Amino acid sequence: MYNNSIIYFMAKNLFDHTADQLVNFSRLWGRQTWLIFLAIFSLSLTLIIFTVQLPVESRNQPPEIRGVWLTNIDSDVLFNQNTLSDGITTLKQLNFNTLYPTVWNWGYTLYPSQVAQPVTGKALDPTEGLQGRDILQEIMDQGHQADMAVIPWFEFGFMAPADSQLAKNHPQWLTQRKNGDKIWLEGNVHKRVWLNPLHPEVQQFITDLVAEIVSNYEVDGIQFDDHFGIPFDFGYDDVTVKLYQQEHQGKLPPNPPRNLTTSNNCSVNSQAWKEWTRWRANKITSYMTELFKTIKQTNPNVIVSLSPNPQPFSANCYLLDWHQWERRGLVEELVLQVYRPNLRDFQRELSRPEVQQAKQHIPFAVGILSGLKGRPVPMERVKMQVKTARQKQFAGISFFFYESLWNFGIESPKERKSGYENLFPTQVNRPSPAL
Repeated sequence: MYNNSIIYFMAKNLFDHTADQLVNFSRLWGRQTWLIFLAIFSLSLTLIIFTVQLPVESRNQPPEIRGVWLTNIDSDVLFNQNTLSDGITTLKQLNFNTLYPTVWNWGYTLYPSQVAQPVTGKALDPTEGLQGRDILQEIMDQGHQADMAVIPWFEFGFMAPADSQLAKNHPQWLTQRKNGDKIWLEGNVHKRVWLNPLHPEVQQFITDLVAEIVSNYEVDGIQFDDHFGIPFDFGYDDVTVKLYQQEHQGKLPPNPPRNLTTSNNCSVNSQAWKEWTRWRANKITSYMTELFKTIKQTNPNVIVSLSPNPQPFSANCYLLDWHQWERRGLVEELVLQVYRPNLRDFQRELSRPEVQQAKQHIPFAVGILSGLKGRPVPMERVKMQVKTARQKQFAGISFFFYESLWNFGIESPKERKSGYENLFPTQVNRPSPAL
């Protein structure tokens, strides 16, 4: 893009060169004709200058989501104001245009919350480096100043650490397995519990948290993911069982099949289990319907974004039927997590019919894994997956997650940043909410 001084000298030289010619022309054809040609020349010069000033991206590239998730798990970016500021500046320089910062995880908010205070005992995550700050406002200010969209990510959804004050203060809000076990292991290491999305008090708490964000901050959207469901073998708490019995002539929910695991996408042939899965998923969809209404009533300009796993895993393993949500108009932007190392598997997920259907009328981006702590992803794979998403005409990409963009790779940070410069050589706008 040319700067103003260059534009000035280009215009001046063009004008000086042409002025003498116009004067000579006027001597031959008269003053009136000369004025007409001068007006035409001035208009042409104006159009040239306007064209030169146009951003390169508006002439060469279509709109594209270029996002990244910011989290306080295995990442330092949020724990220091200077680190956060430098991170956003770097992302802007690399032509990213969307930030998805976590605002709800580990049982706490990452912004001062009057809603969370009486429930968790803390208005803000008490971790050192987060106290005394409003991280969401910091990201809002810096992100918007850099012309980046800020869409807070409700990372933990209905999940919470088993030892959190949230879980300790409200044990009646938790759902459980058939045997009464409430503990769920994340990564076979971290002990988690799940709030019951069918419990009226849980629904009200989550709704109030979301409404607090979209009413108090000038966010561009709010994002949920699979954690807005529950694991497939949960739902045997008293509240859920009683509600099921009320709608099934007193019949109890079926027992989980013995061979039911996440390795088979949590799907079995048992009709009774399929019905139980569908019933719970529909109840969660019903809650999402009410939450969507609340969001739009509070701030109609907020985009409701969702970043789920592929449909079979999401619907069967976490009871989050995003295809149904999208069909009902409850999702206005979708970023599908396609964390597949094999390109053929990656392409297969993008070719699924519900994916192709959804991408026809809402911005549908692809979530790409840029690496995990102890699990680096080669830059060449990142490039190939971005290229594939573009070839298949998706609305953009988002990377999970900030720290692994350059710090967890097999290449040096400098080499990886150079890779993103090649992927995003110019600035582009995000696509509009409705295609």
